[in-house]
Amino acid sequence: MKNKIITISREFGSGGRELGKRMADILGYSYYDRETVTEIAKRMKKDETYVSTAFEKGVFLGVPIHYNQTLAYVSPQEQDKIDLFVETKNLLTEFAEKGNCIIVGRAAGIFLHEYQPFNIFVYADMAHRVQRCLERTHEYETYTKEELEDKIRRIDKDRANYYGLVSKKPWGDKSGYHLCINTGGREIKQLAPMVATYAKEWFTTPL
Repeated sequence: MKNKIITISREFGSGGRELGKRMADILGYSYYDRETVTEIAKRMKKDETYVSTAFEKGVFLGVPIHYNQTLAYVSPQEQDKIDLFVETKNLLTEFAEKGNCIIVGRAAGIFLHEYQPFNIFVYADMAHRVQRCLERTHEYETYTKEELEDKIRRIDKDRANYYGLVSKKPWGDKSGYHLCINTGGREIKQLAPMVATYAKEWFTTPL
C-alpha cells in the first residue's frame, strides 16, 4: 500500500504553508517545505539562494528550463537545470517513500503523480493576502500596500511559470487539484481540522 501524500500549491500570502503545517500536526504526517531547497542545494553542492532562485524563477544560469524537452537532449549548458529536476524528483520520491507526508510547493503533485497524492490549491483575494503578510512578518512593514501587492503578483507569476514547466495544466487551474480552498477572511487554525478530515476521507475512498 502506498503512503498517503498530500501536496499543497498556494498563492503567496494565502496561508498555504501554515495550513500544511497544521494539517501535518493533526494527521501525524511528516512535513516538508524549505527542507527541499536545503537538501537539493546540498546534493548539488550549490548555494541555497542559487537553488531557491531556480525554483522561483524557473531559470538556471539565465537559461529557461523546459523539463520535458531537456530530458531528450543534454548539452553542457543544460546540465545544471536538468540536474535540478532530477534531484527534485529523487528527493520528493524519497519523502514519499519514507511515510505519510505533506509537501508544500515544488510542483510535488506533478513529480509524484504515480503516488496518487491528494493535491490542494490554496488561494485568497488580494486584500486578505496583503493583510496576512503584514500580520505574520516584520519583513513587509516598510512596504506600501501597492509595493506589497506588486511583490505578491510577481511571486505568483514566478510560481505559475515554474509549475508550467512540468505540467500541461496551468498553475491554479481547478482541474489540476482535488481541493481548492479560499482562505480569505478565514483563520487557518479553524480550516486545518476540516481539511484534514476531508483528506482522510479522500484516501479511504480512492477513485
